[in-house]
Amino acid sequence: MTLCLCHSGLEFDACCGRILNGAHAATPEALMRARVSAFIGGDMEFLERTLAPESKADFDRHAIEASMKGVEGLGFEVRDQEGGGEADQEGRLEYVARFKANGKPLAHHERAFFRRENGNWLYVDGEVNPKAAPRHVEKVGRNDPCSCGSGKKYKKCCGA
Repeated sequence: MTLCLCHSGLEFDACCGRILNGAHAATPEALMRARVSAFIGGDMEFLERTLAPESKADFDRHAIEASMKGVEGLGFEVRDQEGGGEADQEGRLEYVARFKANGKPLAHHERAFFRRENGNWLYVDGEVNPKAAPRHVEKVGRNDPCSCGSGKKYKKCCGA
């Protein structure tokens, strides 16, 4: 049994192997896992075929071929996703793919965007190392009612 290159824990033929061989990816996550497996396995045709038409002009085959030499997959983690369901035409997936290249561990963190065309999910583009949305913190004054709901002033309750 050969485990899948995307580190799903599934057998390759039951996971990315079937998608790399022409089956439809059911979700953006399945497509991205297959793209990671294609990158590790050196399948340039799959990487190019699963790009949205407007993204193909930016596809640098030589640069990608150079970067995939000697790469070993270490893991694939989904951090967030939106859309990409059966009824959706678009989806977003934030993921971290971990690799080892030339003996050095690397992490590729991306928020990727997908679109469905003719029933197939396509990779549109992505934002590498996306920043988290800024946090808004509301400052509580010492004499304001405590936010825990005790009815006491903040300074006499949780601020003590």
